[in-house]
Formats: sequence, structure tokens, C-alpha cells
Amino acid sequence: MKTANPFVPAFITCMREGYSLKLFRADVIAGLTVAIVALPLAMAMAVASGASPDKGLVTAVVAGFFISFLGGSRVQIGGPTGAFVVVIFDVIQRFGFNGLIIASIMAGMILIIAGYAKLGKLIKYIPYPVITGFTTGIAVIIASSQVKDFIGLNVDNIPADFLNKWYVLLTNLDKASLCATALGVLGLATIIICKKVSPKIPSYLVSILLISILAFAFSMPVETIGSKFPSLPTGLPTPVWPTFSLDEIRQLVPSAFTIAFLAGIEALLSAVVADGLIGHKHSLNQELIGQGVANVASGLFGGIPATGAIARTATNIKAGGRTPVAGIFHAIFLLVFLYTAMDILAFIPMAALAAVLFMVSWGMSDLKHFTQIAKISPSDRTILFLTFLLTVMVDLTVAIGVGVTFASLLFMRHMSRSVEIRRQNHRNEYEEQDGESVTDDEIEIPEDVIVLQINGPLFYGFAAEFCDKLKSLEQMPRILILRMRFMPYLDASGENSIEDIIKICREHKTYVIFSAVRSQPRAILQKAGIHKNLDGAIAVDFDHALDMAKQLLADPEFTRKHIDPTVHHE
Repeated sequence: MKTANPFVPAFITCMREGYSLKLFRADVIAGLTVAIVALPLAMAMAVASGASPDKGLVTAVVAGFFISFLGGSRVQIGGPTGAFVVVIFDVIQRFGFNGLIIASIMAGMILIIAGYAKLGKLIKYIPYPVITGFTTGIAVIIASSQVKDFIGLNVDNIPADFLNKWYVLLTNLDKASLCATALGVLGLATIIICKKVSPKIPSYLVSILLISILAFAFSMPVETIGSKFPSLPTGLPTPVWPTFSLDEIRQLVPSAFTIAFLAGIEALLSAVVADGLIGHKHSLNQELIGQGVANVASGLFGGIPATGAIARTATNIKAGGRTPVAGIFHAIFLLVFLYTAMDILAFIPMAALAAVLFMVSWGMSDLKHFTQIAKISPSDRTILFLTFLLTVMVDLTVAIGVGVTFASLLFMRHMSRSVEIRRQNHRNEYEEQDGESVTDDEIEIPEDVIVLQINGPLFYGFAAEFCDKLKSLEQMPRILILRMRFMPYLDASGENSIEDIIKICREHKTYVIFSAVRSQPRAILQKAGIHKNLDGAIAVDFDHALDMAKQLLADPEFTRKHIDPTVHHE
């Protein structure tokens, strides 16, 4: 797989490699194909987020252009996605659309800083159960929010809270519209059938066209985009810097970080999927920079947050798109639709958009992986359901924070269980000496020497047990050898536990020898001042440590004084 250059947009890389007329034709066709798919999705995502459909189209045009032009992936298609729906809806409800614009711009700046700080790799450490849990939770929320339009329920002020929302929906089913429900079911069936017949059919567009024609031809009394949003603007608005106050910025910081987090995760997941399909590796940090610029630009043009869209990216690849030019043309074609088709789009029934969003929710839910993770282990199952329930019942930000924290704690517990302290003395059992299998006949450990071998990282999850192991000895030896060849990592807690062991040994006049200390633990011990001269009480290997111990035991001065020179400060 070819690797992309860091901090160089994929567009520039492709142009440097040479751009042919054949590639141009393929990219134009792919761009038109993706634009046809993105048209209904962009409007549906905006409506589900509590904004007007034109905001979705503006986002797909502006953000889609910059994601392709400045991003690190060759085939990434950007625009509004389902991941943002919950956050956008909440911000609009609390701070208005101006607050959303500020949050989008702030999120864009966060992504740009993260890209230049090379923080893109950190996103890879988000546990998969957390990602699956909150994306499935978002899917449930999106689907729930579309029930009203799908069945044409004539009820105002439906609560945002999940349980209260369903209580209102279920207690007002008698107010549903049969016409809207029939159109919604037909639209959903059309999408499913088209996907079964051929993936190349733009199923969302076919469904919307069919439902719109039927509703118009038979003058059905259903709510449409035009009736719900009577004054839709035509064309691209003039960019405007939003008005804001410091207090408003402080209140929007959590939402901005959530938007940036979601944009980063979905964009990089989409880019990874694309890498496997085209054989080129995206520039991870440049992708974050492109996403950041796109969100800033989208906010200035009055759009909503955007990120890489996995389904649209896959559509682009299947249609023949191989360079960012396809994504740029996708934005250009959507811009043409924005200027020429807004009057026609006003006839689209809301039930048709609800059917589209039901299918989007189904795709987001990823039930296959959800059930798969639930079967793997109790800890993964706990993280999955905890994140899912918090996303649906409480808040997306809380769900991510609690999910990641809980997953980290469980990981630390598992890691601490994998760390082992093995004791060796003169009655040595089968042991592995610095990578070689040996028996007790091959190791001669003096009677006044005890060896503790640390297998695994010595970190805060296990540091206390390390001290307990020493305290559990019936009698302290004259010399303690700490074998550290198999200890790859040492943190501050582990270093503190070593200091505690040194204090215990000093009290019992026990001499400590460190054996085969690896580079990272050695650097930590040196910075902590435990050894100013690393050639003192640190042996290069276990054989050297045993020789040191034997020489000390044979030294009459050492035997006479029996004092503790535990640490050399030469």
C-alpha cells in the first residue's frame, strides 16, 4: 500500500504524480454519481438535525469541496452525516443556529490544531465497543426522531428526551396520517428493493422522486419540504463571521470538542475503509487539517458540521473515482442543484426524507458488530451497553467520556493481571533466563540471595502488588536481585514502588541489584535520581548480577559491616 506524504493534501500529491484525461473522465462521472446520492442525504441530515434542508446542501457543497481539496485521502467524500445529528439538534435547541455556527468553527479549529500537533493517532485508541455503542445509540435516536414525519403525526412540541418522546408518539398514534404512512412505507420499500436489485441504483433518489411524484399527482394532504420550510433560499449564501461573546464560547466548548471528536473518528474510519479499496494510505494528520478547514468554512457559509461519509466515499470508489477531483466535482454538481432545483425540492414529502433516514439509521446501527461484541467478553459487553444506553438516555458527550474512562479502567485491570512477579532462590524451579530456557542445575543462586523477576509493565495498576510481593517474604535476603529484562515499561507509580522497595531493603540491610534494565525504565530511574551512576547497582544481564552478588558475599568487609549500600551515588 502506497503511503501518503504527511502535511501534503492528497490533491497536490495526485497532481504531482500526473493527471490524465482518462482519470478526469472517471472522476467527473464518479462526482456526478455521488452528488445524486448525496443530494437527498444532505437534506435529510439537516432536517433530522433541526435545521432547514438547504443547510445540508450548503454543507455538502462547501465542506465537501474543502475535504477533497485539502484532505489527506484521495477519495474521501465529505458532508453532513448522522453522527452529528444528536449534537447539532442539542446545540440548536440551547443556543440557536448562531451557536451552532460558532461551535462548528471552534470544532474546525480544534481539528486543525490536532492535525498539526500530530494527534491523529490518538483516535485509534478509542475502544471499538465505545464507537459501536455510541453510533448504534445515535442510530436509535435518529430513527426515533423521524417517526413523527414518517407517519405524518400532527403533534407539536415533541420532547427531545428519548422516553418522553416515545410516550408522546405512542399516546398520539390516533393522529397519524394514513397518506403519509403509506408514502413512508412505500419509500422505505423502494429503497430496500433498489438495493436488492443493484447497488448501482441511486435508491434514495429513486425513492424520493417516486414518492414526490405520487404525492403531487394525487394532491395528497401530506407535509412537504415547501410547507415545513416555506422560505428556502436559492444558491450559496455570502460567508458571514458570527457574532459571539466569551460566555457563549465557554458554554459551547464541550459541544465543539464533541463535534471535533466525532468528525475526527468518522473521517479517519472512512479513510481507512477507502485505503483498503484503492491501495493508497491516507495522510492521517492532513486529513484532520482538511476536516478542520472544511468545518470552519461550512460555519462561515451558514452550514452545519461535516466529516467524511463512509457510504458516499464507498459510492465514489465504486463509481470509478480515484483522485480528490471526484470529490470536488461532487461539490460542484451539488452547487448546480442548489441554484437550479430548490423550487422542485420543495415538493418532496417529509415522509420520503424520513424513509431515507430510517435506512441511514439502519446502516449506522451495525447490528452485526453490535451482537458480535456483546458475545466476546463481559467487559466489552459492559462497555458496549453502557455507552449505548448513555447515548440514548443521557447525552452523547457523557456517553463517550464514561465509555472511554470505563474501558481504560478495565484495560488497566486486565493489564495488571497480565503482570507477573516470579521469585527465584537457591531452590530454583524451571525458569527462563533472559530468553533462554534453563533448569535449576544451570543457575546457581547463593543461599543469601533472592531474585524477583518482573514480567510485564510496572505501572500504577500493579505497583502496590509489587511491594506486597517483597513484604510477603518470610525473611529478607542479604542481596535482592530485581530482574527487569522482561519489564518494558515503568511509570511514576512503578518508580515510586521501586523506591519503597529500596527503603524496605535499607531497613533490613539488604543490598539491591538491578538486572538487565531496558531503556525506558532505565531512563525513568535515572531521571528520578535513583542511580546517578548506572554502572553501579545495575547489572547488564543476569549472569553479571549473580557474579556481583557472589563477589559481595565473598567480601569480608561486606559480611562484617552488613550495611546497605542499596543505591550508589558516585
